[in-house]
Amino acid sequence: MQSRHIHTELPGPKARALLERDRSVSSPSYPRDYPFVMAKGRGVEVWDVDGNRFLDFAAGIAVCSTGHSHPRVVQAIKDAADDFLHISSDYWHERMTRLGEKINALDPMREPVQILLCQSGTESVEGALKLARYVTGRPRFIGFLGGFHGRSMGSLAFTASKYTQQAGFFPTMPGVTHVPYPNVYRPLFAGADQGKAILDYIENVLFTSNVPASEVAAIMVEPIQGEGGYLVPPDGFLQGLRDLCDRHGILLIFDEVQSGIGRTGKMFGSQHWGVSPDIMTLAKGLGSGLPIGLVVARKKHMEKWKRGAHGNTYGGNPLCCAAALATLDLVESEYAANAAAVGGYFIERLRELQKRFDCIGDVRGKGLMIGAELITDRTSRAPAPALCQRVLTRAFHNGLILLSCGVSTLRFIPPLLVSRENVDEAMGLLEISVKEAMVEN
Repeated sequence: MQSRHIHTELPGPKARALLERDRSVSSPSYPRDYPFVMAKGRGVEVWDVDGNRFLDFAAGIAVCSTGHSHPRVVQAIKDAADDFLHISSDYWHERMTRLGEKINALDPMREPVQILLCQSGTESVEGALKLARYVTGRPRFIGFLGGFHGRSMGSLAFTASKYTQQAGFFPTMPGVTHVPYPNVYRPLFAGADQGKAILDYIENVLFTSNVPASEVAAIMVEPIQGEGGYLVPPDGFLQGLRDLCDRHGILLIFDEVQSGIGRTGKMFGSQHWGVSPDIMTLAKGLGSGLPIGLVVARKKHMEKWKRGAHGNTYGGNPLCCAAALATLDLVESEYAANAAAVGGYFIERLRELQKRFDCIGDVRGKGLMIGAELITDRTSRAPAPALCQRVLTRAFHNGLILLSCGVSTLRFIPPLLVSRENVDEAMGLLEISVKEAMVEN
């Protein structure tokens, strides 16, 4: 089956020509799943260089939160470009200050916060780690298996979703100890509340036998684990981490690079559980495609940094700040609510599909951060990575852009303005793609 919008073989002639040009000049390290060569995008739709039209349910890895080239975001960028392109964070400009004021108005920590601007998620994580060590004077950290926090050497020390991301780069930053992330579909602790069992492990095993709590600067966690499989933690887990950190003077860092900015139907994913961190990292959907990251911290922590303790050249770029301000206004006024409503509808449709296909083992998520885990059979629940890759490939050929996560989970992260009609079209393409992938087995 091929979508009526796909007019050439894939990749088409223009795409093949560009792929050939690119092969000799680009790093082979990029984890590209299939040969999509983009020419333009509007909203949820994207077109390749051969004129084929696709539904984009990957959104540049959850980056294009307001869709491709939203006119209000584009206009904000143009207006900023007319003023100036760069000044560096050594100085001030109004959009940078206004972004800090906007984050405070969103009240992510229910008390005043300050921000440090950077260009990416991994850089925001690096800043959060440096701040935690600076504030506490402690050297150690706790992270979670399955987590993804970036690829620079500090953030890579926490990244534990695929070993290929660490292979060949040891040693990374020392001092990080990993513990399991609660997985309700694949419970590690039989017969127990998975969240409580992991909290008990940290408190009564790790702290007593291997990692003194008094040496831990921070625990860093994704409120909903992204690259590790779109795992939604059980109720009480994040609050339990908050309580544990408070007991031991440990800072709690929420990595909301993927789950933040309306992706889950709330401005920040952690708001589903009413838990506030000490430090939060933001990026991806914050700039609707422009490179921007934020370290957001309680003012009482951030203000301890002395002049020159941390900074960067491009942080606070006026075009990126303008894009972020426009994005936050759109997400706050309409798109977070749309993510909640359409996301609920999307999960219902996926669970209907799950009833007809035994290879779909679990459907989970919040808002428009949704995963569908593929398995070989429902008795063993064995992951099906080869099937997952075939579905991704068939979906591409049918006109649907998707990504995977975990071992064999399809992830659905369309722009937050996606409509029910878009979801219905995507579901039709997905169903055909799953059928085709199963026949290829």
